Amino acid sequence: MDWIRFSKSGKDLTGLRGRLIEVTKEELQKHNTRDDCWTCIRGMVYNVTPYMDYHPGGEVELMKAAGIDGTDLFDQVHRWVNYESMLKECLVGRMATMTTTAIKAMIPPPSPTGLVPPTSVAPPRDKDSQPRYDWFQTDATVHLVVYAKRKLPSLGCTIVDLDAGVLRLEVLLGKMSYMIHLRLAEEVEGNVAVHTAFKVGKIQVTIRKQAKGKWTSLGQSLEFHNTFLRKKDRALYLRDCVLVSKTEVNHNTHVFRLQLPHGTVMHVPVGKHVYLKAHIQDTEVVRPYTPVDQNIAATSHYSSQESDLYLMIKVYPDGVFTPHLNSLRIGDHISVSGPEGTFSLRPLHDVTVLYLLAAGTGFTPMARLITLARQDIDTIRKIKLLFFNRREEDILWRCQLDALAANDERFLVEYVLSEPCESWTGRRGPVDESMLKDFLNKPDGSKCYVCVCGPTAFTELTIGLVKQQGFREEELHAFHG
Repeated sequence: MDWIRFSKSGKDLTGLRGRLIEVTKEELQKHNTRDDCWTCIRGMVYNVTPYMDYHPGGEVELMKAAGIDGTDLFDQVHRWVNYESMLKECLVGRMATMTTTAIKAMIPPPSPTGLVPPTSVAPPRDKDSQPRYDWFQTDATVHLVVYAKRKLPSLGCTIVDLDAGVLRLEVLLGKMSYMIHLRLAEEVEGNVAVHTAFKVGKIQVTIRKQAKGKWTSLGQSLEFHNTFLRKKDRALYLRDCVLVSKTEVNHNTHVFRLQLPHGTVMHVPVGKHVYLKAHIQDTEVVRPYTPVDQNIAATSHYSSQESDLYLMIKVYPDGVFTPHLNSLRIGDHISVSGPEGTFSLRPLHDVTVLYLLAAGTGFTPMARLITLARQDIDTIRKIKLLFFNRREEDILWRCQLDALAANDERFLVEYVLSEPCESWTGRRGPVDESMLKDFLNKPDGSKCYVCVCGPTAFTELTIGLVKQQGFREEELHAFHG
């Protein structure tokens, strides 16, 4: 919160005395040093020099975006951060758009044959690949049908929010997002039913009318209706959820069960996370958390009746967000986003050995991944979890993990403690090269994949060590929070 206080001190943080300017690419590139650092995020330019000393990741991370468009770098790690609010006092202005003449000058003339398109111009998206929708009705119901024009993943790709007559439907298709956004023509009941034909790529949403009769139209189009965009280009959409239970996992970690609104249907795919948002001390604070199942032995297949979110969260007494979350009473509300994250199951489809390296609550994405690998991916013959913690009492779901290892020969778990008691007989110390060399063996004829999650320093160090063991970029995934 020191940055919030500093940014509200009245000091000129831009160096422009309150003026907003239009910034050219050439001008942006000039401001690329530790003492004069500008960056661009989504078309807006910020002087982040005064933020250097306050950035949790240190100045090295900020300097990666010095003098350039840092949108992609920002989205890789901090998509959940409300940078517009946090950096509003650092706003220099907007990036200048190129004139038509300048754009034309960048486009080479067509080839004499007319057969080869200009290499610098991206080909238009194939309209035939964009999903489409239609609707039909009975006297009592309205049915909206989306045709995705491709097979659909079976583990959560559709998010529906029906609130006060406004329907927002988002279909996640890899890195892309298709959206329907309508104010419905007539009043409807609050519940929604979703039926998906995964193999043919068809999604049907059914809503009951409040009054029987025929509608002349489905409704009025709202912002981004019938659009097909990259998922990362969509703004976060948050819905109001209710805390229905809080279960202790260990001395500082709980599972918070959040109930979605009655008009929301949302399942978070394995490996994806959501963002929670709260207003704390007049400041909007957003944090990412990865859902878990009720227990490690839960089925990986979703029930249409079970859509609550279970979030395993460690409470930090000196933190900003988790003490607030821990203070919520049953029945209190908190804002929750839809699924986010870059993890894909595709690389796992022919994997035979899955290695999971987790530290602390970095275990959360691994929990559902373990279940999925055991139940749904036939090629995986061995799942090995190396779980790092400070002390024995910090190990999350240890009894469940030990029971699973005892009952499923494909699953192996080993614990590593950095502050063990004298009687501890397991692995000790922080992650290092010799430990991973021993753990990450590649059996002959196997195909291996490594997933890593934990605090930033742990993740970066571990990824480097894994690569030293001969694993390629496409053979590993790092979860970032």
